[in-house]
Formats: sequence, structure tokens, C-alpha cells
Amino acid sequence: MSFSGEDGRDRHTRVHTRSSPGFLERLGETMGGMLVGVAVFFLSFYVLFTNEGRAVRTASSLDEGLAQVVTLHPDVYVDPQNNRRLVHLSASLRTPQPLYDPNYRVSVQTVKLRRNVEMYQWVEYHESRDYTENGETKTETTYTYNTEWKSEIINSRNFDKEIGHVNPSAMAVESVTVVAPDVWVGRFSLSKGLIDRINNFQTLSLSALSVTDPFLTVYEDYFYHTANPRRPEVGDVRVSFSYAGLSGEGSFLGPAQKVSVVAMQMHEQLMPFKTKSGDTLEILYLEELTAEEVFAREHQYNMMMTWGLRLGGWLLMFIGINLTMRIFYTL
Repeated sequence: MSFSGEDGRDRHTRVHTRSSPGFLERLGETMGGMLVGVAVFFLSFYVLFTNEGRAVRTASSLDEGLAQVVTLHPDVYVDPQNNRRLVHLSASLRTPQPLYDPNYRVSVQTVKLRRNVEMYQWVEYHESRDYTENGETKTETTYTYNTEWKSEIINSRNFDKEIGHVNPSAMAVESVTVVAPDVWVGRFSLSKGLIDRINNFQTLSLSALSVTDPFLTVYEDYFYHTANPRRPEVGDVRVSFSYAGLSGEGSFLGPAQKVSVVAMQMHEQLMPFKTKSGDTLEILYLEELTAEEVFAREHQYNMMMTWGLRLGGWLLMFIGINLTMRIFYTL
């Protein structure tokens, strides 16, 4: 049965009837749950055991790093004597040239430039409830259809009712993140692992950009591939941009991003540092911090992760015991 609610949304309801499970069927389901419970119970011990070892190893590596780290001045020339040593450096990010998107003529002096594409599509939501009627168990499912902006293709073939809710199978434009090939801090280039830590994305304001393409409309920091952004239709596309790690002086977006790095110096490159405890130190914070502050932050993060995994392990243990004990309720 299909109907529209008082709020005007497109929705319909289906009712499925199933017979109540017998004793053997319920016992079989419970036995399967019990086996899963035993597996989850032993998994909890593995999580708890490995977490404690990881916590001790990480703390030892951080103490080892703090004891031997050398703080460098950003304007001092590279000293070959520091090769293979753990160094600390605070300075502004620097890239040789801006990142440019030719399709929309967007240019930003930054480490990362992200193009996020969304399409106006049908989205299906469903809610279910079980009830008993005349000795039978019934499931009533209500399907609701809304139109929304989504960054991923929604396959309307999987909808309960595709007729009237068909989505396109592809987007005319793809999302992409462009990363500067060379990123520098002071006189050192950053390794890929350090660059990966620069993820403070901020939305790029398009108000200052001039659009000459007659097929594009700028509205609220989006490029719209439609003439009327306020009344989009299914299949319309909009594009926004965001950036992470400003890396040029004099930019209309502000000064270059200050960072603090702890890594191994190898000539003019900062690379991962292997500790005697077995961990790797390759740290970057998006602010100016002393070496002591960097390691204090890492110790704090290690403590938070340790307690998070402990709670996760205890939760797995509780779930495992609960699943294992359900067989007694069935009997």
C-alpha cells in the first residue's frame, strides 16, 4: 500500500507475515549465537593483551625519543652531523607553486586541495516494527523517499520501489584530492607520512571568484551545474572546494600554516625514525609546539588510546558472555 504522509513526503508501507519459530529453530539460532559469543570472548582477550603491550612499547619509544631529540632553528642551514638523528622543528609550510583545478579555475597555495562533488538524488529510508496478530508475527516496514545532496552514487535499483525514484548511474564530475608533490618546512622536505597528517581541511569561499562559464552558477560557496540552485532537480550536480595546509605568504586566505615536526633528518628530508623499542616516530602537529610539548601530547594520545581499547575489549567480553548465555534462556 502506498501513500503520502501529512508532511508531503513520498512513502509507502509493506507488511510481511512469518510463522513463529519453533523450539528447534530457536535452538539452532541460539547455538549459532553461542559459537559467535565464544569467538568474541576470546577476541576480547586478544585485544586486551595486545593493547597492553602496545601501550608499554609506545610509551618507551616516546621516552627514548624525548631523551635524544635535537631542536633545530628553521633558518639554520642543514647540518650533516644531524643525519639519522631525531630532530624537532617548528616553522611554516611551504610549497613551490599553487594547486590548480583547471575545470573550475580554482588556484590555492596549499598542501592539499579537495574537490567535493555532490549530486541531487533520491534517498530511501525505512523503519520496521514487529507485532503479533492472530498468532502470527508480522513485520511492518515503512519506506520514505527524500531528495538530498549526496557525495556518493545511490543505486536506486536497490530501492523497494524504484519507479518514480530513479537516480543517475554516474556523476558528470568526480571528487578528487590533489596533493602538492613537494612540501617544505624550513629547509627540509616532508615525507609522505608527514604530509598525510596535514588534514585540517577548511571550506574555500567562492565569493571572491569570478565565474565566466555560462553553465555554472555560484551560490553559497558551491559551483552549481544548474541554472536555478534553489530548485534543484534529481541529477543536478554541485561542487565545493576545501584546502588543508596553507603554504604561501601573502595569500588572500591568510598566512602559511605553522607546524611542529619530530622526525629523522636525512640530508634535506625529514623521514620516519625507528626507535630501539620497535616503534616509528613520525610526528606532525598543526601548531607551534616545543619538543617537550609534542611528546607530552603523544603520551596523552597513547593513554587515551589505551583506555579506549581497554573499554573496547571489556565490551567485547560482555557481548561474548551475553551471547554464550542466551542458550539458557532458550532452554
